[in-house]
Amino acid sequence: MDKSICLAVLTFLLSIQSHAQITNRNGPEASLFNETVLLKHIKTLSSDAFEGRRTGTKGAIKAEKYIVDQFTASHVLPLGKDFEQSFSFTSGRKHYEGKNILGLIKGTLYPEKYMVISAHYDHEGIKNGVVYNGADDDASGVSALFSFAEYFKNNPPKHSVILAAFDAEELGLQGSKYFANNSIIPLKQIMVNLNMDMISRSDKNELFAVGTVFNKSLKDIITSHKYSNTINLLTGHDEGNWKDNWTDASDHASFHKKGIPFLYFGVEDHKDYHEPTDDYENIQPGFYIEAVKVIMAVFEKIDVLQL
Repeated sequence: MDKSICLAVLTFLLSIQSHAQITNRNGPEASLFNETVLLKHIKTLSSDAFEGRRTGTKGAIKAEKYIVDQFTASHVLPLGKDFEQSFSFTSGRKHYEGKNILGLIKGTLYPEKYMVISAHYDHEGIKNGVVYNGADDDASGVSALFSFAEYFKNNPPKHSVILAAFDAEELGLQGSKYFANNSIIPLKQIMVNLNMDMISRSDKNELFAVGTVFNKSLKDIITSHKYSNTINLLTGHDEGNWKDNWTDASDHASFHKKGIPFLYFGVEDHKDYHEPTDDYENIQPGFYIEAVKVIMAVFEKIDVLQL
């Protein structure tokens, strides 16, 4: 077979590979992250021991320590002098003390340009003696942050990455608002926010990437590639009436209001949304693991760009 035919065959074979199956740069046999550990983290964070992680409670303080410990174990640096960014606010007549947990992975090529990967660790706490564990919302996103930290140990990003575990999302996006209004680094150096909030279950096998309507480069990244053979990565929920528009639905809104491009990864509401039944037993492990892989694959494509 002559060289031109060989090249054509090779090109064809590469073109039909699924883009979701990104591989560790140390070799195709190396996994992206430990899937068992990912599930262990979401199970732990959504257990009764964390008391629903309501901002300012003992459960939230326990979650803060857990996140710091995981970042430290993965050799993630603190963004500031330490991992904690404290803030306070009033909601209704109640005063709250919140705390964002912010980690840093320095970029290899563009260390002065940042990508923020975020999730919120707070949830609804205890109501009428019942614990609202928030497995999907949003222990799923926080646990995915740990998998990103693990992945970056062997696959350093080109841009610097801030791993942000925001507090008080359930009380009006307070943690991300504070971060955006009191940024430790200049906002002009943040090129994109990738926010993960509810990514562990979908009866339709659908994961949405919201925010592409505002940025053509991000839209091209999402729509021009096939990221999985088992779940569908869809655009949408960033136009229309307030029920269908998720532009302001989670912490990515704080970045959007500052003119920073964003992608929000999430699923449509399910019967356990903001219910005490949002437990680990009701997530879909296969979907969840694949969703994290898809988000990592999207990250990889953005990391080579200069948005």
